[in-house]
Amino acid sequence: MSGKRDHPSVMGSDSGAIITFHVPACRNVHARFLSALSIFAHADAIRGTVIREEAMYVSPSTDAAKLAQVGRGRELVIIETTPGWVHAEAILRLPSNVEGATPDEQEGKTVTGWLSAKGVVSATTQDGDRIIFGEAADSENEASRRSGRRDAAQDAMRLYYRLYDLMPTSPLAAESLYRAADIRWQLERSDIMTRPSARERESYLRGQMTEDWMKLVIKKYPGTKSADLAAFRLLENKLCGDWQGLAKCPDKEADMYENYVKDHPQSPAAPQALYEAATRRSALIEIYRTEPNQKKSAESKNQALALAQRIVSQYPQSDYSYRAQRLIFYIQQGVPTYGNATD
Repeated sequence: MSGKRDHPSVMGSDSGAIITFHVPACRNVHARFLSALSIFAHADAIRGTVIREEAMYVSPSTDAAKLAQVGRGRELVIIETTPGWVHAEAILRLPSNVEGATPDEQEGKTVTGWLSAKGVVSATTQDGDRIIFGEAADSENEASRRSGRRDAAQDAMRLYYRLYDLMPTSPLAAESLYRAADIRWQLERSDIMTRPSARERESYLRGQMTEDWMKLVIKKYPGTKSADLAAFRLLENKLCGDWQGLAKCPDKEADMYENYVKDHPQSPAAPQALYEAATRRSALIEIYRTEPNQKKSAESKNQALALAQRIVSQYPQSDYSYRAQRLIFYIQQGVPTYGNATD
């Protein structure tokens, strides 16, 4: 054990601020025990979040010492309220058990103090689900702008998740949880796909997007549009990187997308899944031709045409219908859709 002494980062006072200790790494178990006790103590408390960044103070006054900045979507355990102020425990960072996490990350970070009530929405706020969803959607839109607010995507992700967490029976909860999962998925994907391992043929040789929130959507809201979309997203972790001109990957992936449509016929992602299957069958026309295996090449052509024509007939208003029509034209004209011969 090091010779450093535990020391408080915030001195306690009668105003309600709680001492937060930096516990050495060798005492992580003790720190988690204390965290569990804190959660138990507030088991009956009202929970909430903030929909705009708020400063947390030692006492209910803007002249008091500032403890922390509480960002959008952070979880609050509300202890008490006074006119214009909320006394709450803010969970700024959850404990992490990810390999390589620092001691601070393993312990998480919780601060207790006073917040302006203006930006606080609790589980009992009238139309609270709609308010949180609206702020999340606005943050998501902000993230899409080139000059948008920094970390707006993370704000949207936390807000969407917090709506589900606070109000799991809300009509917006399923979509909100899916949107949170999808934002996290996209953020992780953008990082994973920049790594050299992303070009490996086998999917297990590259990093994987975290699946727990997607699986939670399916578990909590089975049979919903959001569950169908989550199941579609999960297929990405099974996709190959570079096919390397071999039939194994596109053949396996085409089967995977076709099976998805069989299992989720009403999914909003069904037209895209059929199109993904059709493009892979189309690619196999050239792959089998170069093996050479003319029989399988001809079979792939028929399968690709059948899938594309199915999109056109079943989903005429979808953009994938027009893309499928283009694919049909290329196949009928003998234009390769995979390999060096493509434009």
